[in-house]
This record gives sequence, structure tokens and C-alpha cells, in this order.
Amino acid sequence: MIDSDIAIASDHGGFDLKNEIIKYLASINVKVFDFGAYDKNSCDYPIYAKKVANAILNGEFKRGILICGTGIGMQMAANRFKGIRAVCAQNCYCARMSRQHNDSNILTLGQRVLGVDNAIEILNVWLNTEFEGGRHQRRIEMLDD
Repeated sequence: MIDSDIAIASDHGGFDLKNEIIKYLASINVKVFDFGAYDKNSCDYPIYAKKVANAILNGEFKRGILICGTGIGMQMAANRFKGIRAVCAQNCYCARMSRQHNDSNILTLGQRVLGVDNAIEILNVWLNTEFEGGRHQRRIEMLDD
């Protein structure tokens, strides 16, 4: 099950999906902290990826969600930070495997490639899948060496 509050952010390309995700998380009693963007004006996704990544690395949150047009830019920006394991999951299988085997701590989603219902389905799998540990833990540690 969900183990903590969630940090969330988007750029202008993910603004509408972010708001739908926030509403959904509130409906299942998950607290969300919105790091922006707060409108649809053009903005730079690395700014928001950095905010969520730092909040996780500082221990304020265990997991975060980043949304842009495709999810790819946010994933690339977030994965620049040592200790962040962001996944751009475009289906439930990838969301599940990213948690079970890779202990992903940020889910990135693409507003232009996923509908709201599909994004919420992927989100639910990601939120409710536990890390298996074991042999996978050694691999996670190798990422930060």
C-alpha cells in the first residue's frame, strides 16, 4: 500500500493531467504536495523535476510524480540526481517492474500520450507495488556507486 505523502509537479505540457491526478489522489486519501507549475504558461520541465527530486533526496517524501507532454523529459531530468530512480511508465507492466525490481521513487507520465484513465491505472499499480529487495537491492546500490 501507499507508504507516504506524494510530491508532484508538472510543466505546462502536463498541467491538466497533474490536476486530474491530484484530484484522484485526494479521493483515495493520499496527501499531495504540488511543486508547480501552477498554470499553463510555457515553462522549463527541469526546474520542476529538480524540485521533486530534491524533496525526495532531502527525506521530505519517499515518492514523487512528474508530468510533462511525454514523460520522457521529466524522467531524464530527474534521473540526473544520484538516488533518484525515475521511470516513464506507459503501461502497468513497466510500472510494476519498476517498483518490484528497480525500487523506482518517481513516476513520470505523459499527458499527450496517456489518457486520464490509463494514467490513473498505471499510477495505482505503481503506488501499490512493493520493492522485492533481495538480488535487486545489490543492483540498486550499484546505480549510486
